Amino acid sequence: MAIDTGAVRAYLLGLQARIVAALEAADGKGFVSDAWTRPAGGALEGDGLTRLVEEGALFERGGCNFSHVRGTALPPSATQHRRELAGAPFEAMGVSLVLHPRNPYVPTVHMNVRMLAATPARGATVSWFGGGMDLTPYYGFEDDARHFHRSCKAAIGSGLYARFKPWCDEYFFLAHRGEPRGVGGIFFDDFVLPEEQGGHEAGFALIRATGDAFLDAYLPIVQRRRELPYGERERDFQAWRRGRYVEFNLVWDRGTHFGLHGGGRAESILMSMPPLARWRYAWQPEPGTPEARLATDFLRPRDWADE
Repeated sequence: MAIDTGAVRAYLLGLQARIVAALEAADGKGFVSDAWTRPAGGALEGDGLTRLVEEGALFERGGCNFSHVRGTALPPSATQHRRELAGAPFEAMGVSLVLHPRNPYVPTVHMNVRMLAATPARGATVSWFGGGMDLTPYYGFEDDARHFHRSCKAAIGSGLYARFKPWCDEYFFLAHRGEPRGVGGIFFDDFVLPEEQGGHEAGFALIRATGDAFLDAYLPIVQRRRELPYGERERDFQAWRRGRYVEFNLVWDRGTHFGLHGGGRAESILMSMPPLARWRYAWQPEPGTPEARLATDFLRPRDWADE
């Protein structure tokens, strides 16, 4: 491909290493490493590195994955906004993480930064970028939501934040439930600028700004909440809310669909699933409880960064 993706790959591998080192220090337990390759000659080839922790002191389950694949035909789940690229040879790489803490007062978090490039039969190679980060609390703390959103806004600037914050609210929404997944953050997809506005390099700068902001956005929240006492009630509610997380990832998430439909590695893709989840028929928390206030006070769009 005409676009040199080597710098993007080097950045993403470095980002994964920095994040995992910080998370290992916070948890006290090392992440396992699982490197994988897909040999050349098939419909999909490439390599990746899955980094995972389970049953840690802080994280009940968490993963931070790097993948870099090349394929002969871009799957439909990646081209709903670029129909002209459907079936084109492509290259995709990214870092994706999901952390499921043990303590219900520490929120689950997701972050992803990625690049795709495709070359249609007639035309030059096109690259585009996507990513973002979002917070999914089980018990709402306004200070945490404000800190997370202000960190996102500081990372990418007020102009892009004004575009990507509502996009996140819209994307991480369980339409079949009529409710948000969490308190949001930022989300962008199919982000591409014309050459006169920076083109490939501008998109690359955006995912660097997003990835570099993650630890400062999330770890201060972890440190504030990780020692709060909890019991069976809180763990039970956490498991119920985790069920919503599973529903979103399997039913709505484009990244999950892209990986599974494109022949990706199932173990790495499904790393985002929580270790324990629960479903109850038509159950709702009692009005006025902390569990009920999650929905009434937090799981609705708010201008957290400006409150």
